[in-house]
Amino acid sequence: MTRRIGYGEAIREALDQALAADPDVMVMGLGVPDPKGVFGSTLGLQEKHGPDRVFDIPLSENAVTGVALGCATTGLRPVLVHQRVDFTLVSFEQVINQLAKWRFMFGGRLSAPVLIRMIIGRGWGQGPQHSQSLQALFAHVPGLSVIMPTTPSDAKGMITSAIESDDPVVCLEHRWLYQIRDEVAIDRYRVPLNRARVMRSGSDVTLVGVSYMALECLTAAEMLEGAGVSAEVIDLRSIRPLDDETILDSVNRTGRLLTVDNGHVVGGISAEITAMVVERSFDQLKAAPGRMGFPDHPTPTTPSLADGYYPLPHEIAEAAARLVGVGQTFEPGELGDRRLDQPDPSYEGPF
Repeated sequence: MTRRIGYGEAIREALDQALAADPDVMVMGLGVPDPKGVFGSTLGLQEKHGPDRVFDIPLSENAVTGVALGCATTGLRPVLVHQRVDFTLVSFEQVINQLAKWRFMFGGRLSAPVLIRMIIGRGWGQGPQHSQSLQALFAHVPGLSVIMPTTPSDAKGMITSAIESDDPVVCLEHRWLYQIRDEVAIDRYRVPLNRARVMRSGSDVTLVGVSYMALECLTAAEMLEGAGVSAEVIDLRSIRPLDDETILDSVNRTGRLLTVDNGHVVGGISAEITAMVVERSFDQLKAAPGRMGFPDHPTPTTPSLADGYYPLPHEIAEAAARLVGVGQTFEPGELGDRRLDQPDPSYEGPF
């Protein structure tokens, strides 16, 4: 049985069910017991499962990440929540030098089952230090699984799988996705941590979207359909490991690839996908692969500077049409009173 719920509620349900099923699961993070509960994703968990298992943390990210690792080495399964991926930068010593290497350093005899949740995404004026999308940094590190679920249904299933993983998992959640609602099963279930998902079938061009950009690719595909271009849309879901086979299967049929990353183009996930496709399916390509993402400068704060920073659906559609050889232009979608760094007019703040 399913019902329609939001992204944050789906994550909260995954955490709630994990806490109920396994006494070793614990949830900690800055703002976890806050009245707003990290976009609603931790609401009521402390009241239900107790302050010994669900609790706030001090503003000391590196130390607390070390605490999470320590808990994991004793057999617990901690879920550590950072309200911003930016805050995690000060804990890289623990994440990269400890968590990611734990199994390797001890010959596979020890594990570090820690899930680290981080919020990413454009900012409602959050600016360069509070709205970065740094998935490529984590994807570069062996020993980490890096996931970016897009839909509420995938968020619940992937969070469940991540908690049960015996190795560290980094989950990056775009703050705009908390506006999304979807059909989500009531019962507990799992979604693999290493599989992409085809959101829309097509035959002319493959659009690979990362996180929120998968939804923008879906909108672009609808625009392209009106121009006679059939676009297949893949939601990457897993950043490390990449699901090479799903991407290659699609590109081998369409012959064209456009990757739209929710991060910087330079050194980003789109570069890794493009390199993989060129290395393994070069003969199947009908056009040079395309890449879209953020320009090579920090995330802007002011709404006026947000114009031109984030790839928009009509820009994605035009780039895809060029790959097919169609010189089509598309009109931007109606924004109304919404700013380009604000998902809708009702969005009143980042928390």
